[in-house]
Amino acid sequence: MWLIRLYVRVLGQLGSDLKVGAVLSLANIGLAIAAFAEPILFGRIIDRLTGGGAAAAGPVTFSSLLPLLFAWIGFGLFTIGAGVLVALHADRLSHRRRLATMANYFEHVLELPLAFHTSTHSGRVLKVMLEGSNGMAWLWLGFFRDHLAAIVALTILLPLTLFLNWRLGILLVVLVFLFTILTALVLRKTETLQGYVEGFHSRLAEQASDALGNVPVIQSFTRTKAETGQLRSTITQLLAAQTPVLSWWAIASIATRASATLTVTSIFLLGTWLNLTGRATVGDVVMFMSIATMLIGRLEQVVAFVNQLFMQAPKMREFFEILDTAPTVSDRPHAQNIDRFKGEVAFENVSFSYDGKRTAIADVSFSVEAGQTIALVGATGSGKSTTLGLLHRAFDPQSGAIRIDGVDIRDICLASLRRNIGVVFQEPMLFARSIRENLQVGRPDATEAEMMDALERAQALEFIQRQSDGLDSVIGERGRSLSGGERQRLSIARALLKNPPILILDEATSALDATTEKRLQAALIEVMKGRTTFVIAHRLATIRNADRILVFHQSRVVESGTFEELVALDGRFAELARGQFMAPDAAAAGPTARPSLVAVGG
Repeated sequence: MWLIRLYVRVLGQLGSDLKVGAVLSLANIGLAIAAFAEPILFGRIIDRLTGGGAAAAGPVTFSSLLPLLFAWIGFGLFTIGAGVLVALHADRLSHRRRLATMANYFEHVLELPLAFHTSTHSGRVLKVMLEGSNGMAWLWLGFFRDHLAAIVALTILLPLTLFLNWRLGILLVVLVFLFTILTALVLRKTETLQGYVEGFHSRLAEQASDALGNVPVIQSFTRTKAETGQLRSTITQLLAAQTPVLSWWAIASIATRASATLTVTSIFLLGTWLNLTGRATVGDVVMFMSIATMLIGRLEQVVAFVNQLFMQAPKMREFFEILDTAPTVSDRPHAQNIDRFKGEVAFENVSFSYDGKRTAIADVSFSVEAGQTIALVGATGSGKSTTLGLLHRAFDPQSGAIRIDGVDIRDICLASLRRNIGVVFQEPMLFARSIRENLQVGRPDATEAEMMDALERAQALEFIQRQSDGLDSVIGERGRSLSGGERQRLSIARALLKNPPILILDEATSALDATTEKRLQAALIEVMKGRTTFVIAHRLATIRNADRILVFHQSRVVESGTFEELVALDGRFAELARGQFMAPDAAAAGPTARPSLVAVGG
């Protein structure tokens, strides 16, 4: 039953092409009826010509055969016309829906929470998209080309043969029923095995994607043979799991061909005996031989269909599992679309946990006036990045509220919220596209002059001018053709070009050398003017001029104040500061001494 439910759901993905699908379905039903009508008419014509059956009364003339001949020719012409209709539109529908389904899946995945992408390998996500959409395209194409007509013939029209000649009809129904049982047994034997096979396919995609994404590491650590060995090992396991499945379906295929011979032979022998005993006409025998041959062809189509459906089912189940994953962050009904924020931010007793067990942040409360610069410091895992991730709704808090300009951010359209917030991540996260396209991510309508200005302010203009094609230079996957510092400066320029009222800098200068960082800090100070800025920094020298510093420890804000206030407090921040850039003599003098700061960095 799960296979039928899956098949029905695949057909339900036709979407806007549902009307075209309905027309093709009617054409297939007509083809199935025509395929049954032709041998029946042919049998009746044979009876008239041989003088058999009740229709033999009176002399046989060509004019008396005309109604049967016209009906036979009419069904033949209908078969040609309906076949052309199906051939023209089934392929187009299949390819059109495959690409539409792929696009819908892609959009859905991009909207899924970061927690999903953290726990799901990108190689698997890509593999599921390609194989799932291709599998559905094959099902749509097969359904409208052959499968629907075969299903109608076997489930609806086959029982009608009992009214033509119940003895021959019973033999035909019994043979088809026996073959159906054999196919069901093969399905039961291979159901679990095929699930294992698909698991190995997913592992194969993950391993290949992982290795291709880390080629420099593999080459540096001479891991080529080891990685290849792991891939070959997975391939061996995949083949070991796939072989039994293929063996069972080979048995089903052999049984199908054997059934063709057995069915035709049985119908001929029984029909001959019935004819000799006066219980069947020659036309009946010819008619059932033709029907049996046609049904054997339909049976082979159905077996091939069930085989392929069974092989594709795990892929499509994975596809629908991801498609059924609901985004944890979405727009509320009547969410506001705000053109531009002023920049006032308030966290009110905000708590969040990724897994419901370990607290990421707990009861975080603070308020920020528009235009202020707020720094977040603390040990790794203390809750800094999570706090700012909540601000641009990478996820929503379990309790508390975050407000911008007095409005709960959950009551603001996601697009509006994120359009007003610029983020420079610790990892630059660039696309394998041109520099121009990377800059236009946040502002597609930016002019070249505006892009060059943003690059200049991010201290990136010099290395851009060295590129052979300037802004049109393609920077490779994740920007690998650039150095770490160049990638980070390009990422900063991208955020500056967006010109948001709220800016988040998550270790934005961590990949820069000391000289470039010093120049960029001066530029960032100018950029921060007039906009609310949040800075996550481990190097405390970079946040000396922040309006306020929030010190995180074990998921909570434990200290808050200016740089000088926190040093004078001699708490956790002072401890961090002594470890980074306080002169040894000041540290030794104790908390009452005036600290002497040196730019050690760290």
